[in-house]
Amino acid sequence: MNSEKNEMELSFDAVSENESFARVAVAAFVTHINPTLEEIDDVKTAVSEAVTNAIIHGYENYRGYVKGGEGERPVPVHQGKVYVRCRLEGDVLHIEVQDQGKGIADIARAMEPMYTSRPELDRSGMGFSFMEAFMDDLEVESRPAAGTIVRMTKKLGSTSWIACGE
Repeated sequence: MNSEKNEMELSFDAVSENESFARVAVAAFVTHINPTLEEIDDVKTAVSEAVTNAIIHGYENYRGYVKGGEGERPVPVHQGKVYVRCRLEGDVLHIEVQDQGKGIADIARAMEPMYTSRPELDRSGMGFSFMEAFMDDLEVESRPAAGTIVRMTKKLGSTSWIACGE
């Protein structure tokens, strides 16, 4: 096992346009340890769900950017930021996705499959279920009006590790 440690941190506007940036950045961060394509897809899906939850539910920003004043650049509808921190310890990836939005009053309820606090947006309510399915560990910490931190862990290279044991 590789015992090296590597870390990275991103922050970006809480707009849906940045969800794809986050998922690709995290995938690129782990490529040097040669994860399988399935593992990369799992990580990208989990990051996508966590970032989307922060934007849509944490900041209630489903409209993205709006044009500023005359000649000004577009600005986010909500001025919030999403923070993604990754730590690679050997072949174990630790991801944190954090917002400073409205928080989650009932985490257990929010994690139930098919539950969504935004049914008017045709949300499926499967975000946390996907994160749990694609990652080895999932923790959610949240306080109303103080934001949410989603912590996920995944051991990469497990396919070859299992194959070696057979």
